Amino acid sequence: MHPILARGTYLALYLAVWTIIGLLLAALLAGPGGLVASQALAIALPIALAYAFFCLSAWYVARSTPIGPTGPVRLAATAVTSSAISSAVWLAVARGWLEIFTRGSELASGRVFLAVRPLIFGFGVLLYLLSLAISYLAAAFELSRQAERRGLEAQVHAREAELRSLRAQIDPHFLFNSLHSISALTTADPPAARRMCVLLGAFFRDSLALGAEARITLARELQLAERFLEIEQVRFGDRLRVRVDVPTDGTALVPPLLLQPLVENAVTHGVAHVLEGGLIAIKTSVTDTTLRIVVENPCDEDRPRRTGTGVGLANVHRRLLAVYGDDARVSSTEADGVWRVELTLPAEGTHVAERNETRGTKVELPS
Repeated sequence: MHPILARGTYLALYLAVWTIIGLLLAALLAGPGGLVASQALAIALPIALAYAFFCLSAWYVARSTPIGPTGPVRLAATAVTSSAISSAVWLAVARGWLEIFTRGSELASGRVFLAVRPLIFGFGVLLYLLSLAISYLAAAFELSRQAERRGLEAQVHAREAELRSLRAQIDPHFLFNSLHSISALTTADPPAARRMCVLLGAFFRDSLALGAEARITLARELQLAERFLEIEQVRFGDRLRVRVDVPTDGTALVPPLLLQPLVENAVTHGVAHVLEGGLIAIKTSVTDTTLRIVVENPCDEDRPRRTGTGVGLANVHRRLLAVYGDDARVSSTEADGVWRVELTLPAEGTHVAERNETRGTKVELPS
């Protein structure tokens, strides 16, 4: 269906424009035809509105002969032919309306028609060519919109593929480290190795359920982080202590397994290198527009410095960039033997406008 006919608003606006064209045609007819203003108006308005529907065919002509694939000669021939045919048909309609209008009047339809025929035909050709030009512009705009939409869809698909790839990197990396830990415990502490296997299976059961979810609640993400740290506590015992500040409103939404690489880094590159171990603290706060998550862990100030930010932190940064663009930030600092990673991202979910309050500090000690 023609886009103008598809919506009543467009059709009303289109007919309003053609009413103005009818008034212009009436002014032109008042001179050559020897008609008074009222007669010219009574003739011009009906035939102008009739021609408005003839000119809708220009949209179909433009679609059948697009500018790109069609040569200039064919374009010109099509434009001239279609405008001449449409104007000739309009001329026949005008002749019929003149006969109806002048019947019983002292005006002779033949004399009036002979006087206005060249004007109506020429005016009709110009109007149709104008309609054709507008149709070509609309077609070009539509093609541009389609190309833009395809580009956006391709960008979205590429970003989704990148997110799937980044999320897929998390579990194998964690599994690799966990299996090494279990292998070491099998000879030193077999019961601990068995307990770690059970906890590892429970963690993967929970994480597998997140495969089809783009967002989960902050409370659920914190539970997953705690489940991961329980696994590591089997290996490190009293050396690893955990504190999680849980917000009163945990319904803010975050990408799943966002914290897992951070807490893994906190254990692998933090607590594991400090002889006396230390505390891993996770702090969260939610404001009207912002969710802030901080992970702190002890670090050996005399350790060899590594170049880069590490796989886990880089993974988190790329995931936030893919999901939120420039609206999310990741920063890391080290001071007084404490490594601190802070995530800042837009607050999403229900009741995130409420100011954050903590339910209290939760401290878990290994058994």
